[in-house]
Amino acid sequence: MQPCINQATTLGTPFEEDIPAFGRAGWRAVELWLTKLEEFLRSRPVSEARSLLQCEGIRPVAASFQGGLLLSRGEERQAHWDHYRRRLDLLAELGVPTLVVVPDFVTAPETDDLRRSAASLNEAAELAGSRGVRLAVEFQKTARFCASLDTTVALISQSGAPGVGVCFDAFHYYTGPSKFEDLGYLSAENLALVQLSDLSGVPRELATDSDRIFPGEGDLPTGPILDHFARVGYDGPVSLEVLNPMIWQMPVDRVVGVALQAMERALGDHLTSPGPPDAPGGEG
Repeated sequence: MQPCINQATTLGTPFEEDIPAFGRAGWRAVELWLTKLEEFLRSRPVSEARSLLQCEGIRPVAASFQGGLLLSRGEERQAHWDHYRRRLDLLAELGVPTLVVVPDFVTAPETDDLRRSAASLNEAAELAGSRGVRLAVEFQKTARFCASLDTTVALISQSGAPGVGVCFDAFHYYTGPSKFEDLGYLSAENLALVQLSDLSGVPRELATDSDRIFPGEGDLPTGPILDHFARVGYDGPVSLEVLNPMIWQMPVDRVVGVALQAMERALGDHLTSPGPPDAPGGEG
């Protein structure tokens, strides 16, 4: 499995500063935080972002995150989908293979909502596939549906969406309603991305994203999960996602250096090199 860092871990540092910091620390894969990337592109061309990644030897293996696709209606839907198309074009130009999609079930769904969400996911997957991008649906503990791994797999299956996989966030798995037996739904084919963090001293029911810490510094038993993923043949990226405001205030070089050590310890025998970066987007 390949260690990767999500740019949300260094959210207080701009794109043009954290990518070089990742390179100095020895990271070779990044999960792009789309709002950070888009802020960078307000005043710079996409080619500059691509060159920065290539110069630092960093492969963009995923991007987070896209919402508003499953249940939005009318003008709101049009706005979300226009934004989604622009993002797909951007990811295709940068050679990013995976986009994380979060569910937008903010109220208890009705039967028609489930049907519409499945149809929307299918439509979104076809659009992504035409740009060479795979969707990874992330279950989130606060959602009224797709809060657990099993319902997320069920939605993907119901949609018939081509190539859609699961984004497995260990934080949402351990603090949400998922069960250990739900892991049986995952395989090398439908596990698209793994996100890793830890938690300490906070009841799981009360834990929020800001309580996340580096793997190995808390109480979550991530080792058995990684062992299971290895047994089913997953060898893709494992992304560090720590949305902790206290960490955002620390010097970025210190954060990313300690973070890489934590990830390497967490992966242990499952650690592999991501290999040399591709040349995303071809020439130009």
